[in-house]
Amino acid sequence: MSDTTPTNQPMLRDEIEAALRTVFDPEIPVNIYDLGLVYEIKIADNGHIKIIMTLTAPACPAAGDIIRDVQEKVEELPGVLDCHVQLTFDPPWSKEMMTEEAKLELGFL
Repeated sequence: MSDTTPTNQPMLRDEIEAALRTVFDPEIPVNIYDLGLVYEIKIADNGHIKIIMTLTAPACPAAGDIIRDVQEKVEELPGVLDCHVQLTFDPPWSKEMMTEEAKLELGFL
């Protein structure tokens, strides 16, 4: 794996966002990124990634699978040494956090 430097962080961020768009809550047909579940992506120059995210509900039965999927897919990217996923419920998720496409897909528009 190559080192991640500040000059290629925007490209890596795009790749991380694309990877996150392949992760789905099994009960919702929209990816976690467009659902607005990803609050923050922190990229360190040394290839360490930290993702702060939430779930649609604190008692989500698929929480472990979703977090593991996020971690695995991000760690597969070139330049990423590891990915730490931090789960938070502050602020609580709401449907207003979704992209317009996600709202349309789920019938909220």
